[in-house]
Amino acid sequence: MRLNINADLGESWGAFRMGEDEALLGIVQSANLACGMHGGDPLVMARTVAAARARGVSIGAHPGYADLHGFGRRAMDLGEEELAALITYQLGALAAIARAGGATMTHVKPHGAMSNRACADPEMAGLIARTVAAFDPGLILLAPALSDLARAGAVVGLRVAAEVFADRTYEEDGQLTPRRMPGAVLHEAGMMRDHVLTMVDAGGIVTRGGVVLDVPFQSICVHGDGPAAVAGARAVAGALAAAGHDLVPLPLLV
Repeated sequence: MRLNINADLGESWGAFRMGEDEALLGIVQSANLACGMHGGDPLVMARTVAAARARGVSIGAHPGYADLHGFGRRAMDLGEEELAALITYQLGALAAIARAGGATMTHVKPHGAMSNRACADPEMAGLIARTVAAFDPGLILLAPALSDLARAGAVVGLRVAAEVFADRTYEEDGQLTPRRMPGAVLHEAGMMRDHVLTMVDAGGIVTRGGVVLDVPFQSICVHGDGPAAVAGARAVAGALAAAGHDLVPLPLLV
């Protein structure tokens, strides 16, 4: 198979450092860059764009709620006009920095609580998909497999790359296990590797209870802020390569 590994990067801001971006950029094929709302700042964005471009890693926007203290993982109830403007603002920021750095923004992946709600809320998913398409219909929407967000992207004509998570477990409805539940996040590289290989071999999402949800996917996410992110990404990439899979940037997949 041709597959992709993506990571959420560029989430440091000001004096606060988040993640091991340099190491991850040597492993992943696509990077989702924070756009200054849940993390990131202009200088971090510019430096991460440059580092990704130097390594041939495709660059995407990772818009989230304006929630630095909560890292974008706290739910917010925004009106449609405000939400669309917030997303457009972030897409524009990264697109400009990428262009100034000689790079191109190729995809969009919503972050945290924004993504979680859009995955199970058809109206919000549709608004996000329409906002992305209005900004640039050529962008790829990177969205969780089986989500309302992925379906909404297809409806408006966006190219959609479906992703699964190396470090998160799943429920029978295809949604991620809530972080508040024990075992929702996988913290060991070997567990991430085995989780991914099980899903690749099964051809779909494998839930905590061992149920296989038959759904194609193109990308595998390793969250860049986790303590085992680098080891997990390296273990997943090594195992996929050893199994004969090709790892390529998103634009070569969809």
